[in-house]
Amino acid sequence: MNGAQHILEAFHRHNISTVFGYPGGCIMPLYDALVDDVGVEHVLCRHEQACALAADGYARASGKLGVCIATSGPGATNLITGVANAHRDSIPMLVVTGQVPSGLIGTDAFQETDVLGMTLGIVKHSYLVEDADSLPAIMEEAIKLAQSGRPGPVWIDIPKDLLLTEVADTPSTRSTPQETGCPDLSEALSMLRSARKPLLYSGGGISLAHAEDSFRAFAESCALPAVVTLKGIGNPGKHNPYNLGMLGMHGSRAANKAVDECDLLLVIGARLDDRATGKLDGFAPNARIIHIDADAAEINKLRSADLAIRGDLNAILSGLTEALQDEPLAISNWQKQCRTWHTTGGFHAADNEEPLAPITGPAFIRQLSRVAPDDTVIACDVGQHQMWVAQHYAFDHPRHHLTSGGLGTMGFGLPAAIGAQFADRNSTVINVTGDGSFMMNAQELATIRRYNLPVKLIVMDNQCLGMVRQQQELFYNNRESQINLDDNPDFVAMARAFDIPALHIERTDQIRRGIETILAYNGPMLLHVAISREENVWPIVKPGASNREMIDETRRPSKASKEQVA
Repeated sequence: MNGAQHILEAFHRHNISTVFGYPGGCIMPLYDALVDDVGVEHVLCRHEQACALAADGYARASGKLGVCIATSGPGATNLITGVANAHRDSIPMLVVTGQVPSGLIGTDAFQETDVLGMTLGIVKHSYLVEDADSLPAIMEEAIKLAQSGRPGPVWIDIPKDLLLTEVADTPSTRSTPQETGCPDLSEALSMLRSARKPLLYSGGGISLAHAEDSFRAFAESCALPAVVTLKGIGNPGKHNPYNLGMLGMHGSRAANKAVDECDLLLVIGARLDDRATGKLDGFAPNARIIHIDADAAEINKLRSADLAIRGDLNAILSGLTEALQDEPLAISNWQKQCRTWHTTGGFHAADNEEPLAPITGPAFIRQLSRVAPDDTVIACDVGQHQMWVAQHYAFDHPRHHLTSGGLGTMGFGLPAAIGAQFADRNSTVINVTGDGSFMMNAQELATIRRYNLPVKLIVMDNQCLGMVRQQQELFYNNRESQINLDDNPDFVAMARAFDIPALHIERTDQIRRGIETILAYNGPMLLHVAISREENVWPIVKPGASNREMIDETRRPSKASKEQVA
């Protein structure tokens, strides 16, 4: 059995049945082995970046390991953005690339790149295989490492000659040590019981730890007012009455107000990133902080915790739930105050009922949330539409919301939706994208057509880079620079060129029928939604400002001031 065959054997051993890749010279031995292997489905994407992003979406939606494959040189370098995206959001991923033959490494051979050197900062670990006999053990270790502890991408770079070399060794069977038991929670419980205004703050670490059920049980039993990060959306469920929504730069006023007023912040599976906290010295100024996380590196990284608890989130959450069952928290006044803020400061703007009115982003997303099934998976791109989804779509589970958090990768949504659809061929998967993001990986329409994936595509088209335009309007004196996209192609015709049916809507009375039409269609379909170029995401916090300094539409510069600048 040669090196390439050992890779496939490792896939079988770990129940890896779907991989995303693009062939080329130095990875060709693995593709040759795939010809005779019926147990691994290889998905041919049309760009290596999309291979990595599809593997990312597959992992987010399923909770399993995502796998992507490419050749050396440009194949490997094209993967880098997708791998960096997975690294920033702690997504379990295995990356396998071919490398030039061992004897040519370091000679500037055709399609040679220093993959290890280029990717050191965007992987959990990486390997350059130097000995064919070590490959089985490396595969075993890499697959476990990508999924253990804090997940992340692990990259294996393999010279072409070693893929062809006969390998007799069997993989190491050593086990990875697992943390067991629950840390002492007595101090955390004492702090919770003594607090008058405690607030629950959760992030993407909940689903990374597969702790969704444990978190939901805790949130329901303690009845703490709760806020979520972008990656924590869906943690409390869509029907939790104490959920105040997303905090931060585009968070709700209710969420940011609660953080500003709370006297105890219980942070679980979140890293206190800058888009959530705003200016750090103005974040939760009255609160003591309990920070619970699986990764010690995140604790005290940005904001010192009064109590840090590191460990398995399932065990910790179960322990807290059990301890609080017999002695509920005495916070009724705080709960009432937070409900009042939520009623008056959430995202509850009335939809424009005028049938001929132009479509607004929030109104469209609210209608989508009402019409789509509860278990629909939404894969977003990056931009204004991403924030409207975060603000106005009611998610019942964090794995239903696929979004590029830490890296903010335009072009993420379409390949991520493809990955999610392969994770469950029977699920409803919708890519909500903007015209700018859609063009980043539009070639993947060919992948949808090839595999007849029933992915639904919603392109919210304002003919500009909306989020950049908004910041230029608000923070750069209306000086627009390189954001105009009014030469976009006809997206309906573009989809039809890939044999994907498409429709166009532009008025409020067309929203519901448009959404129902694409959802009812038995196959892929694109809905092109025309929205105003001038529409902004509200509220917004200026980068570097405190979250209490939220700006809403009443503080938007007037058109007159824009004309004066021009």
